[in-house]
Amino acid sequence: MLYNLSDFRDIFFGFNIFKYITFRAGMAAVTTFALCVLLGPFFIRKLRQMKIGEVARRKDCPDLDKFHNSKEGTPTMGGIFIIGSIVISVLLWARLSNKYILLTLFTCLWLAVLGFVDDYVKLKCIGGRRGLSKRTKLIWQILIGCFVGSYVYFNPDTPSTLTFPFFKKLVIDMGLFYIPFVALVIIGTSNAVNLTDGLDGLAIGCVLIVSMALAILSYVTGHISFSKYLFLPFVSDAGELSIFCAAIVGASLGFLWFNCYPADIFMGDTGALALGGSIGTIAVLIKQEILLVLLGGVFVIEAFSVILQVLSVKLRGKRLFKMSPLHHHLQLSGWKESKIIIRFWILAIIFALITLTTLKIR
Repeated sequence: MLYNLSDFRDIFFGFNIFKYITFRAGMAAVTTFALCVLLGPFFIRKLRQMKIGEVARRKDCPDLDKFHNSKEGTPTMGGIFIIGSIVISVLLWARLSNKYILLTLFTCLWLAVLGFVDDYVKLKCIGGRRGLSKRTKLIWQILIGCFVGSYVYFNPDTPSTLTFPFFKKLVIDMGLFYIPFVALVIIGTSNAVNLTDGLDGLAIGCVLIVSMALAILSYVTGHISFSKYLFLPFVSDAGELSIFCAAIVGASLGFLWFNCYPADIFMGDTGALALGGSIGTIAVLIKQEILLVLLGGVFVIEAFSVILQVLSVKLRGKRLFKMSPLHHHLQLSGWKESKIIIRFWILAIIFALITLTTLKIR
């Protein structure tokens, strides 16, 4: 919206600044941070009045109750003001004619609505269920994943090929198989962030770090000189996604203001599914699907620990971890919650630094 002010730079030269991605990305981050910090107390108060609180007791693992009893009743569904602030900021600062912005925004809202319904069913205990069934959530995630995959595949401006870090010329054209692959990326990141969201500030802190790195990658990918120099696939107009990433960064900082240990509010599936899906979509659009595995290393470890646990129980009849995801195993092993959170943030920073280093190692 504000980008259009650059059209009036002949009237006032100061309007020219709205043309620059770097300026608008910075302002998008500031806007989302300000919205979260200012609106956070209002949402927390309203959620408490509506008695929308976390159900911390776990029938599947009562051993965790001693760690989480104090969290019982803490307001949840904070993803409402996370995603709300991102949407407002993107509408204000992004170029709304950009197809990648619109696609990412649509994916974010789709998964936010899915997460909201899941949270609502969980909190209201509709039919005695702990949220939507896995099959129902998966179907809706597959639909949006295939939609994004189809758009990218049939869009002549976006190549449906895979590039690999460390290799200049290793490119794989997946053809029609690229569509289910994109669906797998979006489903995987969406659920991985959701699985990581189990301790105060853990998931949102990692989302913050990943989004900062994605903002840099988006800007480089959309800049023909930088992408050519670094042997990255150039995607015209992809640089605008830096603004979406910056909006996530600002919202993450703003939400972390209230979600840091001990948390005043949780984001719930409303925020986790939407943020994870947005990250996956951006990685697909800037052609960094493989690099996302390294960048989102913490999310991959958390998701992989769940997969290993399930396989171990089915094949060996016993658990590999005391509980999955990994952060709960560490809790039950005696690690303090704050120590787990900080150390996972450190790992996320290391993964992000290694990811950015690969840009030159090609």
